[in-house]
Amino acid sequence: MAQSTARLERYLEDELGECRSEDVDRRLDELGAMEAALGSDRVEAELDVLSALANETRLTLVRALVAAGDELCVCELDALVDVSESAISHALSTLTEAGLVSGRKDGRWKKYRATNRAIALVTVLDGGIDDE
Repeated sequence: MAQSTARLERYLEDELGECRSEDVDRRLDELGAMEAALGSDRVEAELDVLSALANETRLTLVRALVAAGDELCVCELDALVDVSESAISHALSTLTEAGLVSGRKDGRWKKYRATNRAIALVTVLDGGIDDE
């Protein structure tokens, strides 16, 4: 912490023209509050969501469900990806656990829909790609 505090003191000196211990203490308090707001539980949950999307099959399924804007049956999703039925089932299970899709039984069919979280993430990804 001493080395990072020394760097912070140099930074504040550059920014403020002078650096007092009160300035350092105030900034450390602000940074501590920021760290608490982020929380390790939240970061871990967000990593679970990002990990769920870090696979071609799962990302394709999420994008298809977002594009559909409605429920799709597993048999419809099967036509979109070139993987086994068990791989689709596993992918949808991972996406459900991450809160990106929701599923329901409809008779003998299983239907899935994108959640608001998935829609928001795909929207952000699309916006990021268009900006380049």
